[in-house]
Amino acid sequence: MNIFRLAGDMTHLFSVLVLLLKIYATKSCSGISLKTQELYALVFLTRYLDLLTVFVSIYNSVMKVVFISSSIAIVWCMRAHPLVRRTYDKELDTFRHYILVGGSFLLALIFHDEFTVREVLWAFSIYLEAVAILPQLVLLQRSRNVDNLTGQYVFFLGAYRALYILNWIYRYFTEKYYSRWISWIAGIVQTALYIDFFYYYFISWKNNEKLKLPE
Repeated sequence: MNIFRLAGDMTHLFSVLVLLLKIYATKSCSGISLKTQELYALVFLTRYLDLLTVFVSIYNSVMKVVFISSSIAIVWCMRAHPLVRRTYDKELDTFRHYILVGGSFLLALIFHDEFTVREVLWAFSIYLEAVAILPQLVLLQRSRNVDNLTGQYVFFLGAYRALYILNWIYRYFTEKYYSRWISWIAGIVQTALYIDFFYYYFISWKNNEKLKLPE
């Protein structure tokens, strides 16, 4: 654990809390991609298969439970909550996310640390997380006007991975034999996908205007 890892975890947790606040306070999921949320649920379920078999620390276990349960709760609300599901932008959320799932699984079968079920699924979750935000970014681009809470959610979600890159750099120079090339490459790709959003987020913040994305 280091300051960059902790900051990344807290930023990730805050992004989830912002999304839950939006859904439960406004009873609306407008502007949120169900497909991205389903991908994240799949990411956490396949990454944390060791939850009941490997104990690292209470902090580690609690964070795993929080991310699994919150992602499932968000998907349930968007699919089944009688008020929330009516606000879902189904016509705008048309990204073929199954392509991302298939592509990530194929990469995991080819590039992994060990050819075991757990390691292949871990690699799959890393690859899938790198691109899981794509349906959300496409939906926002189509809707153009982004409400404040949705913008905050996407911003903190992107910031979390950027902080994790700093964590990896720190660990590379302070820990002997530290190497996680799958995470590094996927993390760089994931952060790069946010660059355009970060730019327009900064411009809107600087000019004190509502966030708008180009067509």
